[in-house]
Formats: sequence, C-alpha cells, structure tokens
Amino acid sequence: MAIGKYTRLDGRRSSSSYCSTVTVVVFVALCLAGVWMMTSSSVVPGQNGDAQESKNEVKEQSEIKEQVSENDNSNTRQFEDNPGDLPEDATKGDSNVSSEENSNLPDKQEDKSSEDNKVEDADKKTDEENSKTENTDSNSEATENNRDSNETSTKDSSENEKSESDDNHKSDQEESEKSSDNSTETTDSNIEEKVKLSDNKDSDESSSEKNTDDNAKNQSSDEVYPSGAQSELLKESTTQTGSFSTQAAESKNEKESQESSKKTTGYNWKLCNVTAGPDFIPCLDNWKAIRSLRSTKHYEHRERHCPEEAPTCLVSLPEGYKRSIEWPRSREKIWYYNVPHTKLAEVKGHQNWVKVTGEYLTFPGGGTQFKHGALHYIDFIQEFVPDIAWGKHTRVILDVGCGVASFGGFLFDRDVLALSLAPKDEHEAQVQFALERGIPAISAVMGTKRLPFPGKVFDVVHCARCRVPWHIEGGKLLLELNRVLRPGGLFVWSATPIYQKLPEDVEIWNAMKSLTKAMCWELVSISKDQVNGVGIAVYKKPTSNDCYEKRSKNAPPVCPDSDDPNAAWNVPLQACLHKAPVSSSERGSQWPENWPARVAEVPYWLSSSQVGVYGKPAPEDFTADYEHWKHVVSKSYLHGMGIQWSNIRTVMDMRSIYGGFAAALKDLNIWVMNVVSIDAPDTLPIIYERGLFGIYHDWCESFSTYPRTYDLLHADHLFSKLKERCNIAAVVAEVDRILRPEGKLIVRDTVEIVEELESMVKAMKWEVRMTFSQDKEGILCVQKSMWRPEESETLKYAIV
Repeated sequence: MAIGKYTRLDGRRSSSSYCSTVTVVVFVALCLAGVWMMTSSSVVPGQNGDAQESKNEVKEQSEIKEQVSENDNSNTRQFEDNPGDLPEDATKGDSNVSSEENSNLPDKQEDKSSEDNKVEDADKKTDEENSKTENTDSNSEATENNRDSNETSTKDSSENEKSESDDNHKSDQEESEKSSDNSTETTDSNIEEKVKLSDNKDSDESSSEKNTDDNAKNQSSDEVYPSGAQSELLKESTTQTGSFSTQAAESKNEKESQESSKKTTGYNWKLCNVTAGPDFIPCLDNWKAIRSLRSTKHYEHRERHCPEEAPTCLVSLPEGYKRSIEWPRSREKIWYYNVPHTKLAEVKGHQNWVKVTGEYLTFPGGGTQFKHGALHYIDFIQEFVPDIAWGKHTRVILDVGCGVASFGGFLFDRDVLALSLAPKDEHEAQVQFALERGIPAISAVMGTKRLPFPGKVFDVVHCARCRVPWHIEGGKLLLELNRVLRPGGLFVWSATPIYQKLPEDVEIWNAMKSLTKAMCWELVSISKDQVNGVGIAVYKKPTSNDCYEKRSKNAPPVCPDSDDPNAAWNVPLQACLHKAPVSSSERGSQWPENWPARVAEVPYWLSSSQVGVYGKPAPEDFTADYEHWKHVVSKSYLHGMGIQWSNIRTVMDMRSIYGGFAAALKDLNIWVMNVVSIDAPDTLPIIYERGLFGIYHDWCESFSTYPRTYDLLHADHLFSKLKERCNIAAVVAEVDRILRPEGKLIVRDTVEIVEELESMVKAMKWEVRMTFSQDKEGILCVQKSMWRPEESETLKYAIV
C-alpha cells in the first residue's frame, strides 16, 4: 500500500517537473520567436509562423508584385507617402506594401484557436491606436505596420489598409500632376517623357483600383482571403498582359520606332537628272509625251503633258545662284547667274527687252510695241480710251504673249494686276525673266485647250505683237478670249496689221474686222502712237445678247446651254460664243465696284439662299472669311513669324477659298497667286470679282511655272486634302521646286500633317522658323535652304 502510495506521489512530482521544464522552454521559445519577428519583419513582411505551408507562396507573390511595382514606376515611386530620409529597407516596409502582401495570405490562418483570436483582437486594438500616431516616428510606423502584417486581417484592418492605400494613391496623383506641370515647360523630348509618365500613372491607378476592389470583396465574404495569392496571379496572367509586354507588341513597336526614326532623320531626297537641268518644269518638259504627239500644228508640244507619276526629286540650282534682287529694283535688273540665258538678249536687245550688263541682266522697260518704255505706252492707251481707267475701273488684266512682261511690270504703278502668259518657246525663258523680276506670269499657250481660268473674269485682255493667229479656224482662239473676258471688257490689240499695209498684214486685218463684227465686238478706238510708231485697236465685248440674235449668220455659233463657260481644266476649245448673262442677279451682268472698294465688297450675285464653303449663307461666309484672314495676317503673319515682308514680292496661296488671305495683304507691295484646286468648291470667280487673280490647278501635278519663282507659299489645310489622292512627297518636291532659296512656306493643317511635313523639310536642310499646335491643329513656318542632294535620280521621260 505504502509503496503504491509513494509511487503515485513520485509520479506527480515527475510530471510537475516535466511541465515546468516544458513551460520554461515554451516561454523562451516564444520570447525568441517574438524577438526574431520584431527584428526580421521589416525584411520579410507578411510571414506567419502558423502558416508555414503558404510562406513560400506569399513570398513569391510579394516578390512578383514588387517587381511589377518597380517596372511600372521607373520615373515615379508609387508607394511612397513621404519617405523623407528613411533608409531603403524602411521604405520597403511601408504599410501599403504590407497591406498588399497581407491581402494575399493563405486561408489556413482561419484555423487558429479562439484563444489566439482573442490575443489578435487585443493586439489589433493596440495597432489601431498606434496607427493614429504613425507620422510622429518613422521607425515606430515601420514596426507597427510590420506587426500589423503578421496579424490575421479583419474588417477593421481591411478598412485601415484601404484608407492608407487611398492616401498613397492621392499623394501619387499630386506627385504625378506636379511632374506633368513641370514637363509642359520642357522641350519636345520631355513632352514624350511626359506621355510615358502619364501612361505609367494610368497603369498605377488601375492597379490601385483593382486592389481596392479586391479588399471590398474580402469584406463582404465570410472567408478572409477566398481566392488566394496564386489564384489572383493566375487570373491576372490569363486575362491581361499586366506590366509585361508581349514579344509581338515589342516587335511591332520597334518596327514602328524604326519607321518613325526614318521619318525623323529625313526622307532620302535625290537630285533630278533631266535635260532641262535647273529650269525643269515636269509637265512641260515631258519629252517622252512630246515625241509621241501626232501633230504640233496647234502648239500641242507647248501644252501640259504631265508624267504618270509626279517626280519626287529636287531640281538643281544654277551655278552661281544668288538671292533675288528685291522689288522694285528687280524690275530693272536681275542676277545673270539666276537665269543664265543670253539668247533673248541677242534676238530682242534692239527692242529694249533685255540686255546683258556685267553680272546683271537689265530691262530698259521696252517691248516690241513700246521700245521707248512701257509707261508711255500705258498712258497712251489711257489717253485714247479714257473709260479704261487704270487702277479703278480696270483692275485685273490678262497679258497674252507677254515677252518679259514689262507691260505688266509697269502697270503696278497704275494699281493694276496683270497676269502675263507666254509659252515655253524658242525665246528661251521669257516667263522666267518675268518671274525673276517679280512680275506675275505663267507658262501657258493658246493651243487646243481652254485656259485655266473661269469665264467672264478679266477686265481687259492685252496682246502686243503676241503672234497668236486670232483669225484662223473660225476664230477659235479669239473666242477663247471672249470666254474669259468680262461683259463690257476690253481687248487691246497692238500689232502690225493695224498700222502696216503689207499684203499679209492687210489680209489679217480684214479677217479680224469680219471676225470681231461677227462676235459683236465694238471697235472703240484705233490710234497710232507717234513716239513708238505703232497702232492700237481697242474692242469692247457686248453686255447683252441683242446683237447675237440680230446676226444674219449664226457664225460663229452661240454655245449650247449645256456648255459651261467656267469649265476650264483640260477642256478642249470650242469655236462658239457664250451668251451674255440675262438676269440682273447673274454674275457678269454688272461691272464690279471700282478698286479698291471691290476687294471688300460682297459680290452682288452671292445670295443668302446659297450655302457658303464654311456652311453659312454665302454673303456671311464671304465676310467671315475676310475678317478671319485680316485677323490672322495682322496678328500672326506680319509680326509673329519673323518674316521680313519687305523682302517678299511673289506669293502663292496654294489653297485659296474666297481670296481672303490675298485681300488681307493688299496694302503690301506684293502680289498673290490664288490657286483653287480642281476638287475644291469653284470660288475662283469670286476672287476675280474682288480685283484679285488666280488659277485652277491640280496639286497632284506640277505647276506651270519655272523653278525658284515664289518668295512665300501659303498652304491652309492643303496637304490633308491631298493625302488620299496624291503623293505628298511629290507635292513637297514641287513646293521646293517653285520656292526660292530662303523663301518661306507657311502651313496650317492637322498636327499629324504638320509633323510629317516638318520631318520632310528638315531632310532638305530647311530651317524651321516656327511650329505650334493646339486642339489637334498645327502651324508650321519654314525657310528653304540652298542645300541640294548629292545623289541623283534620272527621269527618263525628261531626257531629250
């Protein structure tokens, strides 16, 4: 009995000693574990001793997320509230990182005992109190957040995490906005950096919103983390690329980058290898087409024959080329090496057309019919035909067979615009002389097609020994002048048949008398200039159809009503008379206001029932366009682009609507060629009505002018209109051809077009004077250089 009793007592003592030992061991272990967690939590946040199976998964997920965060925030730091001077390891232990990692803990933590839950609740309350003072001590904040990351998440902790995430997100937005504000003051390369920063910001905001949504889902669920870390990662990988791009996207971006780099570094321009050399006009020097003509009887070889593909090469410069002499001195002399042709001086020097004087070509102001000067000739016409009223009643005239255009050049002194016209013929560069002098001119011929002008627009048509056989083939050529001449307009003809009695002259004179009578033209005056020894006949076009109806013979016939007198682009000539307008509201029934009032006057034939180009009633459209261009010219072009307008003489508006741009420049000593595209609304008659001039043209083809003839080109939304049907590189090459070295190009168009053009002209070494964009619209002002490519391209069709 005693033995058994003591045996039990000894057993109790042994058991008690064992429990004490275990208790001490457990206590020491817990202390060590606590110390270990306190010292290591900032390095490996989010680990839990009771979740050993998921520890590797959580750590892997944490590392992946940290890599994603680092990649998305190469320029900004998404997860910093106010890092200050914290060391890097303390920053990594920020509460937002802990929160994100904590949201991916495995579900096994819900198997804890109720006693542990009580301890956790008590600790959680302590954490919440401590979190209120997180800004007072950076190290305490890191410790508390790390301790918080080792606890099981509850609804309250999720709300705290969401609040901290929102604070960080707000701080990140402010930081990004500040970066955005600073980047607006940087160069274009910094603008691209700004765009990249914005993209990263959007990605970060999307990631933050996704985490917030996940937390909200966790709050409404009985399970703390129902999806699990690997499940979340798998879901992201199968639905989107996240921060990892695909090889296809990377390859595509690299190809686009290389193409963009090619555009930025420049187009590969070449020099045109052609027989005409620096005087190349693609549509007039197409020898392949000229050689295939069946006949040249009607000057078909002087008409336009454009190549199938417009050239994209650049025309060479004459050796020794210099900047053109400024107007008005250029009217008297030009640099010889700019137009190095002496044949005309040899043939016409005795008529005072042009002479070689040292390094200059000089122009005494004479012509075949006015050897003693154009001004005397002009005043002589005014004296014998007072109704012509130069510069008032008569403002816009056409000078056919102009020679070197001295007549038109001196009409500027009488406030008259004369558009001079002559073919590219054996006289060698007569139109080029005119343009180099600063006088309006085009290369054209009266052959088999209508001139590129609307009907009833010129106040006067002038011909001084123009060598045009007006009387042949039923008067077809004179009838073309009748088409473009305004009702009541004058035809001034100065030629030998008027005052000489040679058999050929008499024959021509009699033929002209019969033809003009049949056309109902009134012979206003025949007079002889005693100084120049020439005679001048002046005819007037009828203003009504009465004479046509009273003719005994219908020859030449009246054109059918289906014949549109305004149709002029590649339209064959017809030997018929276009009727005069009948209605008082029809264009041509009234003479325009005297110059300069007509430039601002709304044409009487524009009615409010007509819809203008910009969508308003036509009269309002006209006025709004004029006001717009007056504002643009005065506020921007004249003072905002650094253009020395005293150096500007020859200007072209490549896409004119109502002529508002030219009208706004009327007080300057310049002239503007208004070009109306053939696929645009036909507003060219309005331009002429204002006392301005212009021409129809298709910019997919070359313009009928010599190289280096314009000081300034203006293109308002032209290139975006042409891009779908024309080769833009060919249009840019044409711009380079007709623009003088140091000449200016002003482009108003979409941002995309402006950027593309800027790259192309930079490749030609042009100087960008100004570029500006706003609301997807841009403006570009560039200056042409003297640079020419070394590599050449042979155009076989342009080789003789």
